[in-house]
Amino acid sequence: MKITSLSKKLLTRVLSVYFMLTVSVTGIQVVAEYFNTKNHIDSELITLEKTISGSLTRAVWEFNTQQTIDISEGLFAIPMIKGITVTDESDNIISQLGEVIAPEKLKLGNNNISPSETQNISSLSDGLFGHSFPLVFEFSGRTTSVGRVTLLSSNEVIFNRIEVGIYFLIGNAIVKTAFLIFLFTLAFNKLLTVPLQELTEQINQVDLDDPEAYKIHSMSYDKNELNVLGDAYNNLLDELIDFKDKLAISQIETNTAKDQLDEQNLQLELEVARKTSSLSSTMLKMEVQQKELLEQQQTLQEENTLRSNAEKVLITTNKDLKKSIAELNKAKERLLESEKMASLGTMSAEVSHEVNTPIGISITSASILIDSLVRLEQDVKQQKLSRKSIESFIENTHQSTKILISNLNRASDLITSFKHVAVDQISDKIRLIVVSEYIDEIIQSLHPKLKKTNHCIKVHCDEGIEISSHPGALAQIIINLITNSVIHGFENINRGEITINISLHQQLVHLDYQDNGHGLTEEGIKKLFLPFYTTKSNEGGTGLGTHIIHNLVVDTLNGTIAVENNASGGLKYHIEFPDMSYQ
Repeated sequence: MKITSLSKKLLTRVLSVYFMLTVSVTGIQVVAEYFNTKNHIDSELITLEKTISGSLTRAVWEFNTQQTIDISEGLFAIPMIKGITVTDESDNIISQLGEVIAPEKLKLGNNNISPSETQNISSLSDGLFGHSFPLVFEFSGRTTSVGRVTLLSSNEVIFNRIEVGIYFLIGNAIVKTAFLIFLFTLAFNKLLTVPLQELTEQINQVDLDDPEAYKIHSMSYDKNELNVLGDAYNNLLDELIDFKDKLAISQIETNTAKDQLDEQNLQLELEVARKTSSLSSTMLKMEVQQKELLEQQQTLQEENTLRSNAEKVLITTNKDLKKSIAELNKAKERLLESEKMASLGTMSAEVSHEVNTPIGISITSASILIDSLVRLEQDVKQQKLSRKSIESFIENTHQSTKILISNLNRASDLITSFKHVAVDQISDKIRLIVVSEYIDEIIQSLHPKLKKTNHCIKVHCDEGIEISSHPGALAQIIINLITNSVIHGFENINRGEITINISLHQQLVHLDYQDNGHGLTEEGIKKLFLPFYTTKSNEGGTGLGTHIIHNLVVDTLNGTIAVENNASGGLKYHIEFPDMSYQ
């Protein structure tokens, strides 16, 4: 019958449980290290977003493709970046380097995120993950999405970072497992296997003729099952050796104890040799691991140095870009103000020239009136006064005063209209205005420009509409619209027609402006409100007229503006802005 070792069976089960537990814990540690490193890389990607979003936004906004590519190549040089894609607001690719995730393989972090917000993306099949964020440009208090940047990293980067940690965890688990197996084996051999073997051998070797020599003597001071078994066996032997001589029993016990001590000394020497060999092997492995760790540390220090240098360059570049943006905004404000004052100066010159005509006529009428008065005075002194001369004087006086009053009123109306419009353009205050009367004043101030043409302006506005708003902004919008129509829309057109419809619905002013001019192409309509866009750059055009209109409607009046081609020709603007009486 085959004998099964109880100690081996027990040792196998204990070590099996420990091995599975060690493998599970080590696996959990490796997974935790993976996700921790991945989160760290995600944090680094977010840091990169804050660092480069400003410069990339400015480059894309200014259509500076080369600068965008240079920034992309600088980012791609960072070891953790495996792919970078920069697109404009229409999702057209500006720069693309390294890995790319196909749209069907994308796994978005949040399906409810809009395209103008930050997204976490990953592709399990390609082993890629990353961070996608919009490029938002802020201009005049408004934000506009001009593009999107996608930064990709990979599992390869994670494994490279945690490779040493994984080797250390696995090596640590192997060393601990081997050492524990050694300790368990030693303990089981010492506490169970060896005592059982000794007990078995002593029972098998017992000589009934001399039972005293084969009594069991335990070397353990703990009270356990083996001791109980040995005691029971010794009690049995005690009944057999009661009649033996006490001196013989003492001698036998002394010899037996000496033999056991020698045997234990031999076993201890063997165990010391085994432990020494195992310790030497462990120390050799630790030295190899220490050398590898030093090499990895040196590599990381070099990478950190390169990254620090790159960050310094990026910070310096970012400061220069911010300074350039500030200077550009100041120049733009000065240019807009200059354009406004130039427009006001032109209007002032035209009104001054127009006023000269009625004033000249008034002076002529006054001269005629004085001449008639002098002749009447001479007739009175010479006593030649007749009814006919009196009637002639009265008729001439009536005609002269009528002409004088009419022309002076005309000059006064021109000056009053210009003064209202000019003061409103300089001042940015909100006041109550009657829309129909104010539109008439604006058109009256443009009379010197329009009288040289055959163009017609039709205004449809309820006389009872009164609103609180910025009259200067409204005047400049109307003036720029009419000026654009005359200069651009009615070029080579003899009789142009402009129609202005104004209505008030639910505290919103609706202004529809249209002309029957040449209109624009689809591309021209898309670029119409962009600064410095003009079709007459070679004739001195600044391209700021429609840009000023857009800024006044959106920023000053808090409204909206849309433009389209008329089906019958020309352009049509639809402007909406609130009546500030209700705000």
